[in-house]
Amino acid sequence: MLNPFLRCACRGFLILASLSPCALAAKNQKALNETYVTVNGIRLHCVTTGKGPLMLFLHGFPEFWYEWKDQLREFGKDHLVVAPDLRGYNLSDKPSSLDEYRVPVLLEDIRSLADHFRHGKKFILVAHDWGGGLAWGFAIAHPEYLEKLIIINAPHPTIFEQLLASDPDQQKASQYMFLLRSPRAEEQLSANNYALLVENVLGNLLKTGAFTEADKAAYLKAWSQPGALTGGLNYYRANQVSPPAPPQVEKDIGPSAIEVDRDSTHTHVLVPTLVIWGEKDTALVLKNLDGLEQYVPHLTIKRVPDGSHWVIHERPTEVNGYIWTFIHQKNS
Repeated sequence: MLNPFLRCACRGFLILASLSPCALAAKNQKALNETYVTVNGIRLHCVTTGKGPLMLFLHGFPEFWYEWKDQLREFGKDHLVVAPDLRGYNLSDKPSSLDEYRVPVLLEDIRSLADHFRHGKKFILVAHDWGGGLAWGFAIAHPEYLEKLIIINAPHPTIFEQLLASDPDQQKASQYMFLLRSPRAEEQLSANNYALLVENVLGNLLKTGAFTEADKAAYLKAWSQPGALTGGLNYYRANQVSPPAPPQVEKDIGPSAIEVDRDSTHTHVLVPTLVIWGEKDTALVLKNLDGLEQYVPHLTIKRVPDGSHWVIHERPTEVNGYIWTFIHQKNS
Protein backbone atom coordinates (compact mmCIF):
# COMPACT_ATOMS: atom_id res chain seq x y z
CA MET A 1 0.00 0.00 0.00
CA LEU A 2 2.59 2.50 1.04
CA ASN A 3 6.06 3.43 -0.08
CA PRO A 4 8.94 1.72 1.69
CA PHE A 5 11.32 3.88 -0.29
CA LEU A 6 10.48 6.99 1.64
CA ARG A 7 12.78 7.77 4.45
CA CYS A 8 11.93 6.37 7.87
CA ALA A 9 13.34 5.47 11.26
CA CYS A 10 13.35 6.93 14.68
CA ARG A 11 15.19 9.22 16.97
CA GLY A 12 16.41 6.62 19.40
CA PHE A 13 17.92 5.42 22.55
CA LEU A 14 21.23 3.51 22.36
CA ILE A 15 21.17 -0.08 21.13
CA LEU A 16 24.12 -2.36 21.63
CA ALA A 17 24.64 -5.60 19.77
CA SER A 18 24.36 -7.57 22.97
CA LEU A 19 21.14 -5.91 24.14
CA SER A 20 17.67 -5.72 22.61
CA PRO A 21 16.08 -2.27 22.18
CA CYS A 22 13.68 -3.08 25.01
CA ALA A 23 16.39 -4.19 27.39
CA LEU A 24 18.39 -1.00 27.02
CA ALA A 25 15.29 1.16 27.13
CA ALA A 26 14.50 -0.37 30.48
CA LYS A 27 17.87 0.85 31.74
CA ASN A 28 17.79 4.38 30.29
CA GLN A 29 14.11 5.25 29.83
CA LYS A 30 10.70 4.35 31.19
CA ALA A 31 10.69 0.56 31.30
CA LEU A 32 9.43 -1.16 28.18
CA ASN A 33 8.21 -4.71 28.60
CA GLU A 34 8.41 -7.44 25.98
CA THR A 35 5.77 -10.13 25.88
CA TYR A 36 4.30 -12.68 23.48
CA VAL A 37 0.56 -13.01 23.02
CA THR A 38 -1.13 -15.88 21.19
CA VAL A 39 -4.05 -14.60 19.13
CA ASN A 40 -5.87 -15.90 16.08
CA GLY A 41 -3.66 -18.98 15.95
CA ILE A 42 -0.31 -17.16 15.93
CA ARG A 43 2.09 -15.66 18.44
CA LEU A 44 2.67 -11.90 18.30
CA HIS A 45 5.61 -10.15 19.91
CA CYS A 46 4.46 -7.01 21.76
CA VAL A 47 6.14 -4.17 23.61
CA THR A 48 4.13 -2.55 26.38
CA THR A 49 4.43 0.02 29.11
CA GLY A 50 2.21 2.02 31.44
CA LYS A 51 -1.16 1.44 33.05
CA GLY A 52 -4.68 2.62 32.36
CA PRO A 53 -6.91 2.64 29.26
CA LEU A 54 -5.52 0.78 26.28
CA MET A 55 -3.79 2.53 23.39
CA LEU A 56 -2.83 0.11 20.62
CA PHE A 57 -0.20 1.16 18.06
CA LEU A 58 0.10 -0.49 14.63
CA HIS A 59 3.25 -0.01 12.53
CA GLY A 60 3.69 -0.02 8.77
CA PHE A 61 6.10 -1.41 6.18
CA PRO A 62 8.99 -1.94 6.59
CA GLU A 63 8.97 -1.06 10.29
CA PHE A 64 8.20 -2.93 13.51
CA TRP A 65 7.15 -2.08 17.07
CA TYR A 66 10.16 0.25 17.39
CA GLU A 67 8.46 2.79 15.14
CA TRP A 68 6.44 3.86 18.20
CA LYS A 69 9.16 4.09 20.84
CA ASP A 70 8.68 7.86 21.30
CA GLN A 71 4.92 7.36 21.67
CA LEU A 72 5.32 4.43 24.07
CA ARG A 73 7.30 6.61 26.44
CA GLU A 74 4.94 9.56 26.09
CA PHE A 75 1.52 7.94 26.29
CA GLY A 76 2.57 5.28 28.77
CA LYS A 77 2.33 8.02 31.37
CA ASP A 78 -1.43 7.50 31.70
CA HIS A 79 -2.31 4.61 29.36
CA LEU A 80 -1.44 0.99 28.86
CA VAL A 81 0.32 1.29 25.51
CA VAL A 82 0.89 -1.77 23.35
CA ALA A 83 2.93 -1.90 20.14
CA PRO A 84 2.98 -5.32 18.46
CA ASP A 85 5.13 -6.60 15.68
CA LEU A 86 2.38 -7.38 13.19
CA ARG A 87 2.26 -10.92 11.85
CA GLY A 88 5.15 -11.56 9.50
CA TYR A 89 7.39 -8.93 11.09
CA ASN A 90 10.45 -9.05 13.34
CA LEU A 91 9.80 -11.45 16.26
CA SER A 92 6.16 -12.32 15.56
CA ASP A 93 5.10 -15.52 13.80
CA LYS A 94 5.46 -15.59 10.03
CA PRO A 95 2.97 -17.95 8.36
CA SER A 96 4.08 -19.21 4.98
CA SER A 97 0.71 -19.15 3.18
CA LEU A 98 -0.31 -15.95 1.41
CA ASP A 99 -3.87 -16.54 2.55
CA GLU A 100 -2.65 -15.88 6.10
CA TYR A 101 -1.92 -12.25 5.15
CA ARG A 102 -5.32 -11.34 3.73
CA VAL A 103 -6.93 -8.28 5.31
CA PRO A 104 -9.74 -10.18 7.09
CA VAL A 105 -7.14 -12.36 8.84
CA LEU A 106 -5.09 -9.31 9.82
CA LEU A 107 -8.18 -7.56 11.22
CA GLU A 108 -8.90 -10.59 13.36
CA ASP A 109 -5.36 -10.34 14.74
CA ILE A 110 -6.17 -6.79 15.87
CA ARG A 111 -9.52 -7.76 17.36
CA SER A 112 -8.05 -10.69 19.27
CA LEU A 113 -5.08 -8.67 20.48
CA ALA A 114 -7.39 -5.91 21.70
CA ASP A 115 -9.52 -8.45 23.54
CA HIS A 116 -6.40 -9.69 25.32
CA PHE A 117 -5.51 -6.24 26.68
CA ARG A 118 -8.67 -4.11 26.82
CA HIS A 119 -10.67 -6.00 29.47
CA GLY A 120 -13.98 -5.24 27.79
CA LYS A 121 -13.43 -1.49 27.51
CA LYS A 122 -13.16 0.64 24.40
CA PHE A 123 -9.64 1.58 23.35
CA ILE A 124 -7.71 4.11 21.27
CA LEU A 125 -6.17 2.83 18.04
CA VAL A 126 -3.15 4.63 16.55
CA ALA A 127 -1.66 3.54 13.26
CA HIS A 128 0.58 4.43 10.32
CA ASP A 129 1.11 3.18 6.77
CA TRP A 130 -0.02 -0.48 6.43
CA GLY A 131 -1.02 -0.41 10.09
CA GLY A 132 -3.17 2.59 9.20
CA GLY A 133 -4.82 0.74 6.36
CA LEU A 134 -5.73 -2.03 8.76
CA ALA A 135 -6.90 0.50 11.36
CA TRP A 136 -9.31 2.07 8.87
CA GLY A 137 -10.69 -1.40 8.14
CA PHE A 138 -10.95 -2.25 11.82
CA ALA A 139 -12.83 0.97 12.58
CA ILE A 140 -15.28 0.25 9.77
CA ALA A 141 -15.82 -3.35 10.87
CA HIS A 142 -15.71 -2.94 14.67
CA PRO A 143 -16.70 0.59 15.73
CA GLU A 144 -17.99 -0.80 19.03
CA TYR A 145 -14.38 -1.49 20.08
CA LEU A 146 -13.02 2.01 19.60
CA GLU A 147 -13.11 5.16 21.64
CA LYS A 148 -11.03 7.08 19.10
CA LEU A 149 -9.01 6.42 15.95
CA ILE A 150 -5.74 8.16 15.06
CA ILE A 151 -4.31 7.73 11.57
CA ILE A 152 -0.91 8.98 10.41
CA ASN A 153 -0.26 9.07 6.66
CA ALA A 154 -2.46 6.16 5.71
CA PRO A 155 -5.27 6.60 3.18
CA HIS A 156 -8.90 5.65 3.63
CA PRO A 157 -9.29 2.46 1.56
CA THR A 158 -12.13 3.69 -0.63
CA ILE A 159 -10.43 6.94 -1.58
CA PHE A 160 -7.12 5.17 -2.15
CA GLU A 161 -8.69 2.54 -4.39
CA GLN A 162 -10.35 5.24 -6.46
CA LEU A 163 -7.07 7.08 -6.88
CA LEU A 164 -5.16 3.88 -7.70
CA ALA A 165 -7.73 3.11 -10.37
CA SER A 166 -7.92 6.49 -12.05
CA ASP A 167 -5.53 9.16 -10.78
CA PRO A 168 -2.25 9.44 -12.76
CA ASP A 169 -0.40 11.11 -9.88
CA GLN A 170 -1.22 8.38 -7.36
CA GLN A 171 -0.56 5.69 -9.92
CA LYS A 172 2.88 7.16 -10.59
CA ALA A 173 3.61 7.45 -6.87
CA SER A 174 2.66 3.79 -6.36
CA GLN A 175 4.86 2.22 -9.04
CA TYR A 176 7.16 0.80 -6.34
CA MET A 177 4.39 -1.66 -5.44
CA PHE A 178 5.19 -3.65 -8.58
CA LEU A 179 8.62 -4.46 -7.16
CA LEU A 180 7.23 -5.35 -3.72
CA ARG A 181 4.81 -7.84 -5.25
CA SER A 182 7.40 -9.40 -7.54
CA PRO A 183 9.21 -12.66 -6.78
CA ARG A 184 12.52 -10.78 -6.97
CA ALA A 185 11.71 -8.37 -4.14
CA GLU A 186 13.54 -10.22 -1.36
CA GLU A 187 16.72 -10.55 -3.40
CA GLN A 188 16.79 -6.90 -4.45
CA LEU A 189 15.84 -5.44 -1.08
CA SER A 190 18.26 -7.55 0.95
CA ALA A 191 21.28 -7.25 -1.35
CA ASN A 192 24.43 -5.73 0.15
CA ASN A 193 23.07 -5.79 3.69
CA TYR A 194 19.72 -4.24 2.74
CA ALA A 195 21.42 -1.35 0.97
CA LEU A 196 18.31 -0.35 -1.00
CA LEU A 197 16.14 -0.24 2.10
CA VAL A 198 18.83 1.55 4.09
CA GLU A 199 19.28 4.20 1.42
CA ASN A 200 15.63 4.84 0.69
CA VAL A 201 14.03 4.15 4.07
CA LEU A 202 16.65 5.35 6.53
CA GLY A 203 18.90 7.58 4.48
CA ASN A 204 17.36 11.04 4.71
CA LEU A 205 16.66 10.93 8.42
CA LEU A 206 20.16 9.72 9.07
CA LYS A 207 21.48 12.71 7.16
CA THR A 208 19.28 15.13 9.10
CA GLY A 209 20.05 13.57 12.48
CA ALA A 210 16.50 12.44 13.09
CA PHE A 211 17.81 8.96 13.86
CA THR A 212 21.09 7.41 14.87
CA GLU A 213 23.34 4.61 13.72
CA ALA A 214 21.93 2.63 16.63
CA ASP A 215 18.43 3.03 15.19
CA LYS A 216 19.75 1.84 11.85
CA ALA A 217 21.20 -1.23 13.57
CA ALA A 218 17.81 -1.97 15.12
CA TYR A 219 16.12 -1.89 11.71
CA LEU A 220 18.77 -4.07 10.12
CA LYS A 221 18.33 -6.59 12.93
CA ALA A 222 14.55 -6.62 12.46
CA TRP A 223 14.77 -6.97 8.67
CA SER A 224 17.25 -9.81 9.09
CA GLN A 225 14.97 -11.96 11.23
CA PRO A 226 14.34 -15.20 9.29
CA GLY A 227 11.32 -14.70 7.05
CA ALA A 228 10.64 -11.14 8.16
CA LEU A 229 11.22 -9.44 4.83
CA THR A 230 8.94 -11.92 3.08
CA GLY A 231 6.33 -11.49 5.80
CA GLY A 232 6.10 -7.76 5.20
CA LEU A 233 6.03 -8.16 1.42
CA ASN A 234 3.22 -10.69 1.70
CA TYR A 235 0.83 -7.91 2.75
CA TYR A 236 1.14 -6.49 -0.76
CA ARG A 237 1.12 -9.87 -2.47
CA ALA A 238 -1.80 -11.43 -0.63
CA ASN A 239 -4.02 -8.36 -1.05
CA GLN A 240 -2.82 -7.58 -4.60
CA VAL A 241 -2.19 -3.94 -3.72
CA SER A 242 -0.87 -1.82 -6.60
CA PRO A 243 -2.09 0.32 -9.48
CA PRO A 244 -3.25 -1.54 -12.58
CA ALA A 245 -0.14 -3.17 -13.99
CA PRO A 246 1.03 -3.16 -17.61
CA PRO A 247 0.52 -6.55 -19.26
CA GLN A 248 4.14 -7.61 -18.95
CA VAL A 249 4.20 -6.69 -15.25
CA GLU A 250 0.82 -8.30 -14.53
CA LYS A 251 2.16 -11.52 -16.03
CA ASP A 252 4.90 -11.41 -13.38
CA ILE A 253 2.92 -10.34 -10.30
CA GLY A 254 -0.73 -11.08 -11.11
CA PRO A 255 -3.67 -8.65 -11.31
CA SER A 256 -4.35 -5.79 -8.95
CA ALA A 257 -7.42 -5.95 -6.71
CA ILE A 258 -9.13 -2.56 -6.87
CA GLU A 259 -12.74 -2.44 -5.67
CA VAL A 260 -13.93 1.02 -6.68
CA ASP A 261 -17.56 -0.06 -6.76
CA ARG A 262 -17.77 -1.27 -3.15
CA ASP A 263 -20.93 -0.51 -1.18
CA SER A 264 -20.41 2.92 0.36
CA THR A 265 -22.49 1.97 3.40
CA HIS A 266 -19.61 -0.32 4.43
CA THR A 267 -16.90 2.31 4.19
CA HIS A 268 -17.92 4.80 6.87
CA VAL A 269 -15.93 5.32 10.07
CA LEU A 270 -18.31 6.25 12.87
CA VAL A 271 -15.79 6.87 15.67
CA PRO A 272 -14.05 10.22 16.28
CA THR A 273 -10.98 10.22 14.05
CA LEU A 274 -7.79 12.28 13.90
CA VAL A 275 -5.75 12.19 10.70
CA ILE A 276 -2.20 13.57 10.89
CA TRP A 277 -0.70 14.05 7.46
CA GLY A 278 2.82 14.97 6.38
CA GLU A 279 2.16 16.87 3.18
CA LYS A 280 5.51 15.99 1.57
CA ASP A 281 4.57 12.31 1.39
CA THR A 282 5.70 11.25 -2.07
CA ALA A 283 3.94 7.88 -1.91
CA LEU A 284 0.49 9.26 -1.06
CA VAL A 285 -0.80 12.29 -2.92
CA LEU A 286 -2.69 14.98 -1.01
CA LYS A 287 -5.84 14.06 -2.92
CA ASN A 288 -6.17 11.19 -0.42
CA LEU A 289 -7.57 13.83 1.96
CA ASP A 290 -10.12 15.22 -0.51
CA GLY A 291 -13.65 14.23 0.43
CA LEU A 292 -12.52 12.26 3.47
CA GLU A 293 -15.26 13.85 5.57
CA GLN A 294 -17.83 11.99 3.46
CA TYR A 295 -16.60 8.74 4.97
CA VAL A 296 -15.60 10.03 8.41
CA PRO A 297 -18.28 12.30 9.92
CA HIS A 298 -16.34 13.03 13.13
CA LEU A 299 -13.07 14.04 11.50
CA THR A 300 -10.12 16.20 12.56
CA ILE A 301 -7.22 16.70 10.13
CA LYS A 302 -3.85 18.08 11.16
CA ARG A 303 -1.53 18.82 8.25
CA VAL A 304 2.23 19.05 8.68
CA PRO A 305 3.45 21.02 5.64
CA ASP A 306 7.11 20.07 5.98
CA GLY A 307 6.49 16.48 7.09
CA SER A 308 6.95 13.44 4.86
CA HIS A 309 5.47 9.98 5.05
CA TRP A 310 7.69 9.54 8.10
CA VAL A 311 6.40 12.57 9.99
CA ILE A 312 6.19 10.43 13.15
CA HIS A 313 9.98 10.38 13.28
CA GLU A 314 10.63 13.82 11.83
CA ARG A 315 8.29 15.71 14.14
CA PRO A 316 7.59 13.46 17.15
CA THR A 317 6.83 16.32 19.55
CA GLU A 318 4.32 17.90 17.17
CA VAL A 319 2.69 14.55 16.41
CA ASN A 320 2.46 13.69 20.10
CA GLY A 321 0.93 17.08 20.82
CA TYR A 322 -1.81 16.56 18.26
CA ILE A 323 -2.54 13.13 19.71
CA TRP A 324 -2.61 14.40 23.31
CA THR A 325 -5.06 17.19 22.44
CA PHE A 326 -7.32 14.84 20.51
CA ILE A 327 -7.51 12.02 23.03
CA HIS A 328 -8.33 14.42 25.89
CA GLN A 329 -11.13 16.13 24.00
CA LYS A 330 -14.59 15.00 24.98
CA ASN A 331 -16.49 13.27 22.19
CA SER A 332 -19.09 15.56 20.67
